Amino acid sequence: MSKIDYFNLQQVRLLDGLFRETMNRDVDYLLSFDPDRFLHMFRITAGLSSDAEPYGGWEDPTCELRGHSLGHYLSACSLAYCSTSAPVFKKRVDYISVELAKCQDAMPSQGYNEGFLSAYPESFFDEVDRRNPVWAPYYTLHKIVAGLLDAYIYCQNETAFDVLKKMAQWLYHRTGRLSQEQMKISLLNEPGGITETWARLYAITDDETHLELLQRFNDELVLSPLANGEDRLDRMHANTQIPKAIGAAAQYDATGEEWAHRAAEFFWETVVSSRSYAIGGNSDDELFFPVDRFAQHLSTKAAETCNTHNMLKLTRHVFSWEPSVTAMDFYERALFNHILGSQDPKTGMMTYFISHEPGHVKLYNRPEDSFWCCTGTGMESHVKYGDTIYAHDADALYVNLFIASELDWSDKGVTVRQETQFPEDDTTQITIDTEKPIRFTLNIRYPSWANGLQVIINGQPEQIDAVAGSYISIEREWQNGDIVDAQFSMGLHLENLPNEDNIVAILYGPIVLVGAQGTDEMPQVYLEDNHVRNAEVNFASPPSTPTLSVSKDDLLNHIETIDGKPLTFKTIGIGTPHDVELIPFYRLHHQRYTIYWTL
Repeated sequence: MSKIDYFNLQQVRLLDGLFRETMNRDVDYLLSFDPDRFLHMFRITAGLSSDAEPYGGWEDPTCELRGHSLGHYLSACSLAYCSTSAPVFKKRVDYISVELAKCQDAMPSQGYNEGFLSAYPESFFDEVDRRNPVWAPYYTLHKIVAGLLDAYIYCQNETAFDVLKKMAQWLYHRTGRLSQEQMKISLLNEPGGITETWARLYAITDDETHLELLQRFNDELVLSPLANGEDRLDRMHANTQIPKAIGAAAQYDATGEEWAHRAAEFFWETVVSSRSYAIGGNSDDELFFPVDRFAQHLSTKAAETCNTHNMLKLTRHVFSWEPSVTAMDFYERALFNHILGSQDPKTGMMTYFISHEPGHVKLYNRPEDSFWCCTGTGMESHVKYGDTIYAHDADALYVNLFIASELDWSDKGVTVRQETQFPEDDTTQITIDTEKPIRFTLNIRYPSWANGLQVIINGQPEQIDAVAGSYISIEREWQNGDIVDAQFSMGLHLENLPNEDNIVAILYGPIVLVGAQGTDEMPQVYLEDNHVRNAEVNFASPPSTPTLSVSKDDLLNHIETIDGKPLTFKTIGIGTPHDVELIPFYRLHHQRYTIYWTL
């Protein structure tokens, strides 16, 4: 079970810096939406009137996935309310919850069973039972119930909680008439993270029907091998399996069932150690692939962004069970590279895939006619950056991430202010404000990538016994105004593509550096296509791209910094037809790039 706890988002405030800027862009995007347009098909399905113009793409009235974005939007607004305290977000959560309750109450008038609520007919679930083609109604249902649960947890909205419990009761009766074999067949249609929501709900209600509902959705074909330490993930749809592992983790937290712990932890270890690219993402064309074939999967459809969103959720569980630098090193890698780099700084739009084909580009959704899965998780990702920076147990505070922020540790009467420009600067300063002197242990992550770490307390150097890959523990009685300065020794290093000795990514500390290759023959980067997998740009060959002619052992000797440009480097004398500028992946937008280099 959990050894540490995370702070509520309301206790953490981002200060000026990269992450606050990114969050603010997402906040603007969330405020640009009209809730009535998201509600349109819920009302139509319930037989209620609506004159709102529905959104397009995956929210089009003809798309079978319609309704999923409203669930994401409820979650995102709930998280944004906690992260910013802006009343407008709670007002939107409250309004949507009331309107969904009206839709749920009206559904029986259209012949639907009591408690049913969706933007599509109940018959979609009958098609799942018959194994007929239908696009993932359980997946969409999960987004809706997850949004309702987040509205309750983060905004204390009782209406949302009531709607959710009625939906759970409807689904309990619906699945209760299915045999175990029929339920297994139903799970062949992507169920999303529905087990996570039922586990979280059960942890709140202690209602045995919620536990039974959760257990019905456990996919034994996937979870049993994982619990036995078997990796059978090849050719499986990655973002169908990641939420199942999150659900198992939440189930372990709620019930203590050890098999669920083994399954979730083994899945995490397997994906992180064997199945991830340097930026922290995974999969190609949405599928896991054999780990000895990474070189064949540097494609335009690699690293689906919502996979990484979900892997970070799973990492939070893993870290809570056994706090480790290994878990937080991965979290940092995926957050600072993939998630931070997935938002377009010009428009706030989101990526779906992160192309790994040399010379390709980042592609983004359009604001009102895409609504991919990664648009929805993107709405959430960028307004919850504060949820993992810090953690605690009864007597210790963990500083996991170096992000400018302020923590209100109200239980201790302590405020912790972290001021940093990391990763563009290699230092962070932590100031302790306390109502009265208090003893606790301050644990600061000593990242595995660091070549050294210097800690200074109130101007005096602190003797460091820890090594990279561990937490530095400073136990003392803290006084008001105590200041801890930490400086990391960052350096260039290479990371092989898994199982490929001569294909490498270049990193500086945890930051993936990519070759910035200009704007020649740039395509349209905002996609109208309903499904980004089929976009023509993914099949178009990029113009010729530079290569590096050098041995792996000698590569770093031919890279130097560019003065006056933080985290910017250039190759010297090894580029063909010319040398390249190397910049952080998170900063690379609207030009061609290369992540991995074949030497």
